[in-house]
Amino acid sequence: MKILVVNVGSSSIKYRLFNMEDETIICKGLLDRIGIPGTVLEYKMTGRDRVNIKKDIEDHATGMKMILESLTHTESGCISSLDEIEAIGHRVVHGGEHFTESVVISDEVIRVISGCCDIAPLHNPPNVVGINVCQELMPGIEHVAVFDTAFHQTMSPEHYIYALPYEVYEEFKVRRYGFHGISHDYVSHRAAELLGKTYEQCKIISIHLGNGASMAAIKNGKTIDTSMGFTPLEGLVMGTRCGDIDPAIVYFIMDKLNLDAKEADNYFNKQTGLLGLSGISSDMRDVMDAANSGDERARLALDIYCLRVKGYIGNYMAKLNGCDCLVFTAGVGENGCEIREKICQDLDGLGIEIDVEQNRVRGMEADISAVDSNIKILVIPTNEELVIARETFRLLKQSL
Repeated sequence: MKILVVNVGSSSIKYRLFNMEDETIICKGLLDRIGIPGTVLEYKMTGRDRVNIKKDIEDHATGMKMILESLTHTESGCISSLDEIEAIGHRVVHGGEHFTESVVISDEVIRVISGCCDIAPLHNPPNVVGINVCQELMPGIEHVAVFDTAFHQTMSPEHYIYALPYEVYEEFKVRRYGFHGISHDYVSHRAAELLGKTYEQCKIISIHLGNGASMAAIKNGKTIDTSMGFTPLEGLVMGTRCGDIDPAIVYFIMDKLNLDAKEADNYFNKQTGLLGLSGISSDMRDVMDAANSGDERARLALDIYCLRVKGYIGNYMAKLNGCDCLVFTAGVGENGCEIREKICQDLDGLGIEIDVEQNRVRGMEADISAVDSNIKILVIPTNEELVIARETFRLLKQSL
């Protein structure tokens, strides 16, 4: 059985085609700069050279058609017919309170996803476009929505309700939702396997550090807390997002810089974080290089970044009443050995000790905890696409 996984962004489409008999990747690719001059489709079939196609694409419908044509291309394709694809799994960022698990897409599901656009304006609209386009181009198969927020819907009210008038939650559904759930789901399950325990026995702190960053406290197979909130702005310091701040700062900055609401939203989501602190870049690698060259603002940015993660580790250990392991994942978490070391320094009082030599790994699974560490420290590369493929496969089998 072949399943196509699609992740549609505002100007891009990432995709992978899986053979679910052995969960191998047949093809993976990225169509970037949709609607922008210089559109590029880059894809790689397993066992073949990478293919690059440069052709300006005006919209997602044309882009998706281009991707499907590449899969069946007589020379560089990997399948003879689109009939070989039995289902498409769609990553959807926000499902609100409506979805606690993945669902087969119907008109009602699309309506609810569209209804979440006002609380996820950067993500849900392109997700809906991707679903509509794929249904139009491949109407005879099942389409499944896998939600980034669903994994965190096990949180209890004391963890997701803000200290605002309760009517704000009741009327507008202002609450902590959490994101990166597909990633936290994958790495926490894999961590349990590596620990040799059942998932329901584990207390895990999952640390997803990419350009966006979040953490999750997982106990007995359920998320009990997570760092991102009503939007992905809350929590850790990120590439261009500030994370936790005094909310009064928003109004102060709006007044001083004469920003309206939309401009303020752009400011705190795209001009703060590592970029704002360092004045150099939102990319951790650039900030690290600058700090190692003596740039004081870059060094300060790293200190603030790592201290925020440390604080959440302590927070979550208290809420979990202990911890079996920390899991580092995503771009920085998987490759930033210096960042992992800096975060784990001076946490021996909590039973967390890193092995500096074991920590010198990038982009691969590893146990980087010291022999005397009471808590395991693991590096686990995330695989969100595989989770989406598995969920799609599971629902497809149920519908047969």
